[in-house]
Amino acid sequence: MTPELTVLALAGLLQMLQFVLMAVPANLELGPAKTGSPRDADRMEKPLMDQLSTRTARLYRALNNHFEALILFTLAVVVVTLSDSGTQFTAACAYAYLAARILYIPAYAFGWVPWRSLIFAVGWAASGLMIMAALL
Repeated sequence: MTPELTVLALAGLLQMLQFVLMAVPANLELGPAKTGSPRDADRMEKPLMDQLSTRTARLYRALNNHFEALILFTLAVVVVTLSDSGTQFTAACAYAYLAARILYIPAYAFGWVPWRSLIFAVGWAASGLMIMAALL
């Protein structure tokens, strides 16, 4: 398996871990009856995310952000892999993406300003650089 594909697999596992990091406190705070409900607007006093504690809501947003970031990173890995243009540079970019996504979790959860945005930018740039490297 290429380093880029290995990192993609690890990023998938990280996303699963992020879900657990958000879901456990959400269930403890709101109860499984509420979190397991269909969450229809007419049956809830306010959106579920608005009922979470600040930190759990941040973990929820960090999880959603990873879903969004993972799309671009997956595209980068597919382009690099299918074009057989993997290099030490693209592998380093892939690992930079993963490191940034790992750091992004506490950065968002604990409100590290402006570090959260800078950490996000590292992962985003790493994905873009992988795509550019494959094109060149």
